[in-house]
Amino acid sequence: MLKKNDIVPLTITSATAEGSGVGKTDEGMAVFVPLSAVGDELDVRILKVKKSYAFGKIEKIIKPAPSRVAPDCPYFSKCGGCVWRHISYKEECEIKRQKVTDAVSRIGGLDAPVMPIIGSDRALRYRNKAQLPVGLSREGGLCMGFYALHSHRIIDCDDCLLQPECFADVMRITREFMEKTDNDVYDEATGKGRLRHLYIRLGEVTNELMVCYVVNGNGLKQEDILLKMLREGLPNLKTVVINSNRENTNVILGAKNRVIYGSGYITDVLCGLKFKISPFSFWQVNRAQAETLYNKAREYAALTGEETLLDLYCGTGTIGLSMARDCKKLIGVEIIEDAVRDAENNAAVNSICNARFMCADAPEAAARLESEGVRPDVVVLDPPRKGCGEELVRTIGKMAPERVVYVSCDPATLARDLKTFAEIGYKTEEVTPVDMFPRTAHVESACLMSRKKPHN
Repeated sequence: MLKKNDIVPLTITSATAEGSGVGKTDEGMAVFVPLSAVGDELDVRILKVKKSYAFGKIEKIIKPAPSRVAPDCPYFSKCGGCVWRHISYKEECEIKRQKVTDAVSRIGGLDAPVMPIIGSDRALRYRNKAQLPVGLSREGGLCMGFYALHSHRIIDCDDCLLQPECFADVMRITREFMEKTDNDVYDEATGKGRLRHLYIRLGEVTNELMVCYVVNGNGLKQEDILLKMLREGLPNLKTVVINSNRENTNVILGAKNRVIYGSGYITDVLCGLKFKISPFSFWQVNRAQAETLYNKAREYAALTGEETLLDLYCGTGTIGLSMARDCKKLIGVEIIEDAVRDAENNAAVNSICNARFMCADAPEAAARLESEGVRPDVVVLDPPRKGCGEELVRTIGKMAPERVVYVSCDPATLARDLKTFAEIGYKTEEVTPVDMFPRTAHVESACLMSRKKPHN
């Protein structure tokens, strides 16, 4: 009988999408082992035993898997960001494709082709945004970095290999400023202290840098010193913003911004279009792979210039606007008013005149369009992690578009929704995984569905 602290030999035969290897004991019990790789031969210490499975940790690597590599980050396994720094990138991509394949077949119950994953040309320094919590270390000093997995304990770090080098410069300057002045840091336990988060954004094409400080109050003391240090140390600095968040909440940004340098926004380019990016704007954190994902969605949409395209969950309009010149009319639907305003501004900045944006939820938008006699030929979906849900899928079915293009950040909810689409007469033609976030557990997908029977 397996019990805690037993040491058992284990060969890792598969991997979970969250980063643990899985092997079976001689008795057939599955053991989940973080930081292991498929093909590892290990001695594993059992940490917890459940009825039909157990959790363990590597005690000794007897024979490493061919895909195993030495982690290149000193914070790996401590912070809650990366899960795949101990295996080759090729192996990581295969695991992610398998995650999508398994979801489509097991959850969706579909025999649909899942194409080879489109990997990223860069597995390092690809993120254009950082949200870095600031707190107190056990010794009472400033601690800045990333939360440990499933906790609010901050892992103090100086650099992240997923972020541009200039972000490390911003972190260093901020630490020096805090040491030089009498500003204090926020304490979640007491709700006191001032500096809560350091929030950084970079325009990858324009190289414009935004630095935003989230504070428990109206601002920081001696902001003139901070601004001088930032301007002297960051040649690509475009704007500095103070964001006020006095709430006892896990939400990072408060509602109020105060610009202390520059315009309050940066610009960047995506799919040949120019976008303004404020602290509140949604913007894909891997711009290059976002273009890859959107190009695949555009390929699936197969627009000829005569269609009405409906972009649900349009956000600030990035996906729909990237296709606007290929369709007759673009209608974007988004429930967040600020995002709709951003979408309208983005259309104007890029001289796109065939786009209309509605602030509504999907059923309301569908009813309004039906009353106007508008029927979309193609629907593009990019829902949040929770997916669309049955009500929205059936609402789309009533619109009877010829094609539906679904962009997903969660294979499980994608597969669940594809199953519902199949029930109302839409065939899943193809799914293509895209690795937007190398070294992390996440995988995106683009999926094409076509209407196979008339709407009744």
